Amino acid sequence: MSKCINVKYEEKPCYDIVIEKDFSKLAESFNKLGVKDRKICIVTDSNVGPIYANEVKAELEKTGNKVFVYTFEAGEDNKTLSTVQDVYEFLIQNKFDRKDMLAALGGGVVGDLTGYTAATYLRGVNFIQIPTSLLAQVDSSIGGKTGVDFRGYKNMVGAFHMPKLVYMNMGCLKSLSKRLFNSGFGEIIKHGLIKDKEYYHWLKDEYKAITSLDLDALEHMIYVSCNIKREVVEKDPKEQGDRALLNFGHTLGHAIEKLLNFSMYHGECVVLGMVAALDISLRRAKITEEEFNEAIEMFKLYEFPVTCKGVLAEDVIKASKNDKKADAGKIKFILLDSIGDAIIDKTVSDDEMRQALKRVLE
Repeated sequence: MSKCINVKYEEKPCYDIVIEKDFSKLAESFNKLGVKDRKICIVTDSNVGPIYANEVKAELEKTGNKVFVYTFEAGEDNKTLSTVQDVYEFLIQNKFDRKDMLAALGGGVVGDLTGYTAATYLRGVNFIQIPTSLLAQVDSSIGGKTGVDFRGYKNMVGAFHMPKLVYMNMGCLKSLSKRLFNSGFGEIIKHGLIKDKEYYHWLKDEYKAITSLDLDALEHMIYVSCNIKREVVEKDPKEQGDRALLNFGHTLGHAIEKLLNFSMYHGECVVLGMVAALDISLRRAKITEEEFNEAIEMFKLYEFPVTCKGVLAEDVIKASKNDKKADAGKIKFILLDSIGDAIIDKTVSDDEMRQALKRVLE
């Protein structure tokens, strides 16, 4: 069991996404980069580090490099410039230079923060992604988007910086809590809704195998989702056009996430945003009532909340206009033209958002 996807950047091979069942091929995959006698800093958090850091360190030491581990306190509220500064200090103290590397070991917070640190330390050093959550494996580790939150505004400071390798150990998924594992399905269902109707239906049909962590089903799912993301980011690496389609559900989802002070997982908030976007697509007669209801049932199947409390529609609309995805003050909304076919739309009115949010906000 082993799969590899090569991702191109500006039409040239850039990095491999390696999908494995454990860490046993990590050294072999890393050796293809030709990096020897350098320093590698594994950046991880207080949840993931105690479980995997020693094993990953031992594997990377087999490559003939000196390996350090830096651990920061887990949680979205530590995905800040302050934590980045702490990592800089650790790298400076241990005399990391431009030819040394970072390795992000963890979920999306770790991957985004490590990538941004790599993009900016000494004007840019190389890094690899070792994503351990489902959300990071199918989404945030691919495509070179890095960044941190700034004063509560999500991913407001960042850079495009491509990894040199993305190594996924599906075995890590077994250590996730059920809620954290399930939250990854928000992005996975999104991939089907925006790009692949057949895959969307497969996810519905195979949910028992997937949620019982059947490795064959997981491998197929991760491979297809990574491939959809690869196709999109290769065409539009810096989000000038079609890459924005990946933001389906994110416009209002990010706003809700911020207003709830990150008390819900990212994947859960994206689903709330998708429910609203599906509602607008339904009102515009792009999808049928049956298709809308089928999507809601799919979210429930994967144990997502489809409503939330404690947030006002007007506050969500206002917060969405501060999102970094806004274009000349207009919100770039992603809607469905049909299941499996998303479009970018800049004409969504406040009133349409207000109506859609009635479905989501209790």
